[in-house]
Amino acid sequence: MGLVRSMINLSYFLVFLSSFCLEFGHSTDTITALNFIKDSETIVSNGGRFLLGFFSPPNSTYRYVGIWYAGDSTTRAIWVANRNKPLKTTSGILTISEDGNLAVLDGEKTILWSSYVTSSASNMSARLLDTGNLVLQENTTGLFTWESFQHPSDSWFADMKLGTNATTGKNVRLTSWKSPSDPAVGTFSFGTYSFNLPEMYIWNGMIFIGSPTKKARYAHKVLPEQDKDGSSYFAFDFSNGSAQGHVVLNAEGNLLETSFNGTDWVDTFIALMSECDVYGKCGEFGNCNPKNKPICSCLEGFEPKNIEEWSREDWTSGCVRRTPLQCMRINTGGQEGKKDGFSKVKMMQTPSLANWSSVYLVEDECRYGCLEDCSCLGYAYVTGIGCMVWTRDLIDLRKVPGGGVDLYVRLAYSDLDKKEEVKVIVIVTVIIGIVFMAVCTLFLCRWRAKRKEGRHQGFQCEENLVDNMNQDKLQELPIFSLEELASATNNFHPSNKLGQGGFGPVYKGKLLHGQEIAVKRLARNSGQGLEEFKNEVIVISKLQHRNLVRLFGGCVEGEEKLLVYEYMPNKSLDTFLFDSIKQELLDWKKRFHIIEGIGRGLLYLHRDSRLKIIHRDLKASNILLDEELNPKISDFGMARIFGGNEDQANTKRVVGTYGYMSPEYAMEGRFSEKSDVFSFGVLLLEIVSGRKNTHFYHDEGSVSLLGLAWKMWNIDNLAALVDPKISGSGFEKEILRCIHVGLLCVQEFAKDRPTIPIVISMLRSEIVDLPYPRQPGFAINQIITDNEFYYPNQKVCSINNVTVSMVHGR
Repeated sequence: MGLVRSMINLSYFLVFLSSFCLEFGHSTDTITALNFIKDSETIVSNGGRFLLGFFSPPNSTYRYVGIWYAGDSTTRAIWVANRNKPLKTTSGILTISEDGNLAVLDGEKTILWSSYVTSSASNMSARLLDTGNLVLQENTTGLFTWESFQHPSDSWFADMKLGTNATTGKNVRLTSWKSPSDPAVGTFSFGTYSFNLPEMYIWNGMIFIGSPTKKARYAHKVLPEQDKDGSSYFAFDFSNGSAQGHVVLNAEGNLLETSFNGTDWVDTFIALMSECDVYGKCGEFGNCNPKNKPICSCLEGFEPKNIEEWSREDWTSGCVRRTPLQCMRINTGGQEGKKDGFSKVKMMQTPSLANWSSVYLVEDECRYGCLEDCSCLGYAYVTGIGCMVWTRDLIDLRKVPGGGVDLYVRLAYSDLDKKEEVKVIVIVTVIIGIVFMAVCTLFLCRWRAKRKEGRHQGFQCEENLVDNMNQDKLQELPIFSLEELASATNNFHPSNKLGQGGFGPVYKGKLLHGQEIAVKRLARNSGQGLEEFKNEVIVISKLQHRNLVRLFGGCVEGEEKLLVYEYMPNKSLDTFLFDSIKQELLDWKKRFHIIEGIGRGLLYLHRDSRLKIIHRDLKASNILLDEELNPKISDFGMARIFGGNEDQANTKRVVGTYGYMSPEYAMEGRFSEKSDVFSFGVLLLEIVSGRKNTHFYHDEGSVSLLGLAWKMWNIDNLAALVDPKISGSGFEKEILRCIHVGLLCVQEFAKDRPTIPIVISMLRSEIVDLPYPRQPGFAINQIITDNEFYYPNQKVCSINNVTVSMVHGR
């Protein structure tokens, strides 16, 4: 009996000990498959500085796994695991999964987030270090296979390296939260970028916002370093080793140094303090000084590239040289020319895109080497770094009072120390400009008088067209005679007809020297087409990009109005995409190449051209294909030019194609960049699926392709949407990612859609984690209409009570 009692007492003790371990097991810094944490539980780093557990951001009920400072009652997370896939209940757990990865599971054991290490061993554990780094390690070897410092959220810590791995190419960057209450990946990122010297920038997917160069209040090192394998990175530490703080990229795109005093957070440094912190604010060869008004000025020897834009305080076009560089000695009229020289600009922030030279060890060698190299536009010699030279136009120049470096900018000899001559030249230029404008006005008056007398020649237009058309735009285009174009098209013979749109027909032609062209002929009775014709001339005459159709010139004689384009032998995308035979020619690589080309063309229209242009009628029939199936965006008759600060507009005249028009444009007449993004998303889904959005899919219970895509997303069966001709191509992951991006583009509300630069980054997998899409903006029982541009060979009809150009069914 005594032995039995002893065994019973021992059993009670073991049960008690087990319950004790379960109760207090999570006070360690380690997670295993058996020792996982549930919602409301935490683990603490060995030194007690950091906690890991579940939390909810301010004004949110969603649950996330994150790391925060111990003692912080606000639970302000400095790292978040499931950023884009929050838990909606408190049933989540953080554990080591069967494949050895660290994973966040919901109540149904579905993996919402994982470390996704493919070579994880079975004997793994995760540990929270006192640096704030969460590591996944093999228990037998102690080797780290994954670190949160390699996958940061919006916070940068001492000992964390931001940079690019030379072996893998992986770039470790910060990414902002979407908002203070939503930790999903936001618009901005911060890290190093692929220039010749490691440099750090804040990036919003469209432009570099800033180049932080100031040192943080507590930091004594924020410098580029290199690993043995050549990987470059930036790191920092604090002069006060006991300081608790880090750098955070906030949802507004600003970089803050923040410290924790035990109870509250204090922002001790802000990166972007002025307009000059915006990258390239003053354009090429423009100098930014926030203390001056205006803040931008041209360097010595340079002048504004576009005086009109500078007068509006739009300096992005930058400055150009007054005198071309001579480079080496030249012979001019029997006399030896003068060499170029350098203008010294003091206390400057070094421009980006520098080349570091290990050949020139002293400043004199640096100067001489740059002078003898015709491609060298400037140099700087910095102690500790050495000789830096620039072979591209200098950009992001700014004054750094009390700091910076001496920058030497290459100038032609005649521009060196010629300040008085420059003043005289400016005065003379202004006088000549005034005289030139007076002469132009005189000639314009005479020209109008001749026009009234009926003498129409070349690219001259009837009165109601000229009065509304910018003559400068017309004069920039080559002029074709009606006789020349009639001869090229065999007098516009029906056999040369390529297509018919609401504006009129398009013909194939061949000029006398053999060049093939496409001629758009405005129908004489097309009242709507006249407006589109004028708009297209004004818009496309300013555009030059490999993914935009090229306008060769035009002709207006009497009632005839014609535009001449480059000829596209493969016609338009829809002739391939929706043809069961020609679809075979479009494998996935060609389709993705077309998708990327359309995206690059839109990026140019929205951001990279001198004018922001909204296309408003992007669709498969407006994407032309050259002989190598390179895409070119066409039909700018409905395009709209935006002003410098304009990002959206309203119209009472809604023009475009149903099925491609965004909801806010079709219903309310509001359009912006996001309107083109919607059309691009529709086009992307059409390319992947090989189906038209404007068709009804009764057998699949959907009223349109968007409806079908949304249905397949909700039942997790996106593979059913993929065109069978590409479904077995081996690129399934990339194809499904394109569908995901397409659904993000066609979300109902414009604010939810990404911009084109972000779309391109998503397609290239530069943004790895994509947000969940919301319901697309697709309409039910719409009248399906179209405004074909170029090649489709169908009849034209009109629709009453719909203010669009001449349209026909797809």
